[in-house]
Amino acid sequence: MKRKLLGVLLSTTMVAGMIAGCGGNNAAPATEAPAEETATEDAAEAPAEETATEDAAEAPAETTEEATEDAAESTEEATAEVAADEGKVLNIYAWNEEFKSRLTDHYKGYEEVDATHGKIGDVDVVWNITPSENNAYQNNLDETLLKQDSAAADDKIDLFLVEADYALKYVDTDYTMPMADLGITDADLADQYSYTQAIVTDSNGKLKGSSWQACSAGLIYNRDAAKDVLGTDDPDEVQAAVADWDKYVETAKAAEEKGYTMCSVNDTYRTYSNNVSGKWVQDGKLTIDDNLMNWINDSKELVDAKAENTYDLWGDDWAKGKTPDGKIFCYFGPAWFFNFCLDADQDGTIANNGGWGYCVGPQSYYWGGTWICAATGTDNAGLVKDIILTMTTDKDVLKEIAQKDADCVNSKSVLAELASDDSGNLALLGGQNPYKQLAEGAEKVDLSNLSAYDQGCNEEFQKAAKNYFEGNATLDEALDMFKKAVVEKYPEVTAD
Repeated sequence: MKRKLLGVLLSTTMVAGMIAGCGGNNAAPATEAPAEETATEDAAEAPAEETATEDAAEAPAETTEEATEDAAESTEEATAEVAADEGKVLNIYAWNEEFKSRLTDHYKGYEEVDATHGKIGDVDVVWNITPSENNAYQNNLDETLLKQDSAAADDKIDLFLVEADYALKYVDTDYTMPMADLGITDADLADQYSYTQAIVTDSNGKLKGSSWQACSAGLIYNRDAAKDVLGTDDPDEVQAAVADWDKYVETAKAAEEKGYTMCSVNDTYRTYSNNVSGKWVQDGKLTIDDNLMNWINDSKELVDAKAENTYDLWGDDWAKGKTPDGKIFCYFGPAWFFNFCLDADQDGTIANNGGWGYCVGPQSYYWGGTWICAATGTDNAGLVKDIILTMTTDKDVLKEIAQKDADCVNSKSVLAELASDDSGNLALLGGQNPYKQLAEGAEKVDLSNLSAYDQGCNEEFQKAAKNYFEGNATLDEALDMFKKAVVEKYPEVTAD
């Protein structure tokens, strides 16, 4: 098995090589559990004492504060105790600063040393962060995993992060440890959304990772633009105007008449691609789903009408929509979009002025997410277990992440709590609470068509379609470009 894995990881077509072992990988192992009740009748009925003096009134607050400090110290001591029995170095591999910021802010006992180092008890934490551009992160991770068996203890990868688009590439190898082997049980993970577990479940039904995020996604709209185009910025009214793709196209054309561009064609892509009826490759043959052709046809119509543009995601032109002068009606995205993509901390942005709104949009879908995987061979298994449990199952920590980082966390009970009161209101959304819609969306995520070919096929399809949208190729020519690119990338796949 190891010899086979070496060859697979070295190959640029590793994802395709794993496909035979990744089918039928959609049932999550954990069972669902109801949300815990947090208040007892006794607590609700306890009366306040009318005869309390000022000194007595101050005492409970001091006691509570002391208890909180004691609890924090106890947690840090417990973390240090776990770390005491571990290896000297904890090596973490990631593609950006997101998980580092989460661990720094929310994992009790973590001390930041500098940009790439930290401390947990007596364990040195080393961050190996390689950006994803040109597949650099995966290439670096692959090369290092190949050396895992022979590496010195302090050089071994202990935990690493993966995204949904390529999770199967690592999950279905011996380089990832089953959660059960770490001592993490189904009961520990019972409050998570099942799709977040299906993504990191291998072909033998073993769960190989855990996430703090549930990345259901929707339509994030410019409230001022909605008022101008639709006469209202009410989320329910805006949702009615984009409830399906026909209505969305009508609204996009109405927005163009008012001087707005709806969004980029690349914003809508994942909404269509997450709602396909079959996998990219079936019986070894490349298959283009009807819903992806719907994306091409709808997008072409809107580009020709100047109601959508073809800007690449994250580019400078695309980013202009973050400010009022950008004249963009909407973006499509999940909750991590709020925190990482809208520049809420910058003066003059729509987000900084609380000017965005959120609705589900034409179809429910999900986008992305980050999963923590334990590397086989780690000499810090106890600490890795504690990090995974703390960051992905501790309800207090998850609520902190949701409120501080505007994230949609992977806990049904925490999202229900956030949706039930003002604790889930987001300033960048003008005080709107999006958690009820996000939670409902997470329940609807369907991974039955997830495959190990998704990343490569999705990238090549959008790249080829852009040539058609911009008039540089006919539709047939663009589709031919796509098919040739896929066959070149995955030689075992055939295309008509």
